[in-house]
Amino acid sequence: KQWYQRRVRGEITPHNIKQLKVLNQVVFPVTYNDKFYKDVLDVGELAKLAFFNDIVVGAVCCRTDLQEGQRKLYIMTLGCLGPYRRCGVGKKLLDHVMKIAKEDGQYDAIFLHVQISNDEALQFYNKFDFKIIDTKQDYYKRIEPADAYVLEKSLKCGKVEDSI
Repeated sequence: KQWYQRRVRGEITPHNIKQLKVLNQVVFPVTYNDKFYKDVLDVGELAKLAFFNDIVVGAVCCRTDLQEGQRKLYIMTLGCLGPYRRCGVGKKLLDHVMKIAKEDGQYDAIFLHVQISNDEALQFYNKFDFKIIDTKQDYYKRIEPADAYVLEKSLKCGKVEDSI
C-alpha cells in the first residue's frame, strides 16, 4: 500500500517530454512523431506521467475527438513499463482519464485502438467495460499484425432520444 502513496501523476512539460518519448519507445511497438509530442504539450490534464520514486514508469496521452456529432475522449497512448505492470499504474492513469470525462460531463464515450494480438491490453480494458466495436484493417504501419481493434466505453448509458 505504501507503494501507492509514492506515486504521483505529473503534468507533461517541455522539461520532461523526453522522458515520455523514452517511455513510449520502450512500451509501444510504434514510433510517434514530433507532432504527437508537440500536441501532447497542449492538452493539459489529458496527458499525465506516472512516477515511482522520481522515475517515470507510465503515461497516458489523450485528445478530444468529434465523430458523427459525438464528442469522444481518445486515448492515444496509455502504457507502463513492464516491471510496474499489474501494480495499479495503468488503473490509476485510466481512472484519471475517466475522472476528467466524468467531470467534464460532455463526452459521449472514451475510445482507443489496440493491436489485435495485444491480449494483455484487451484484458486490461475489458475490466473497465471497454467493448470491441470495430476492427481497423492495416491500422499500423511497419508492425505485424497490422490490424487494430477499436475499443470503446460509452459514457451516456440510458440516454434516450426523442422519437416523436
